[in-house]
Amino acid sequence: MLVGQAPGPRERDSGRPFAHTAGKRLFEWFASLGVAESRFREEIHIAAVARCFPGRAPGGGDRPPSKLEIANCSQHLDRELHLLGPELVIAVGGMAAKELAGSAELGTMVGPLHRCKRAGAVFDVVVLPHPSGRSTWLNVDRNRALLAMALDSIASHRAFRATFGPRG
Repeated sequence: MLVGQAPGPRERDSGRPFAHTAGKRLFEWFASLGVAESRFREEIHIAAVARCFPGRAPGGGDRPPSKLEIANCSQHLDRELHLLGPELVIAVGGMAAKELAGSAELGTMVGPLHRCKRAGAVFDVVVLPHPSGRSTWLNVDRNRALLAMALDSIASHRAFRATFGPRG
């Protein structure tokens, strides 16, 4: 299972998560693990912390969902976690990391596995930075190394290997 922040305007219009620039970068990361976008989309349930496009931010870009919007949508994420019982959840960005693993601090969250529990499900979480072109987090060498560690954590996870086979 993969959990993002919220749909953007193109995702809202297309009904397809990670359908634009951020998705291109995200699926390049998975391609580096030997998994094409089409296969990833077939095999992995993609969810979000907030279900509706929250609108534009005053300074440009997409507005992050408010605490109220997140709370209003939490039952959907809880239901998916409970029904699917994933062994591995990939949290994309700080907001998803906070909701699933308790912290949005990417410097400490990106890379290792985090054992988490929510909605009666126990699962591992691997946090990825948000792949948005607006994010400058990956401009720092240390952060790129953390991304590489996170991708290795995903590729070596039993659930990922069971779904996609050994790293290609």
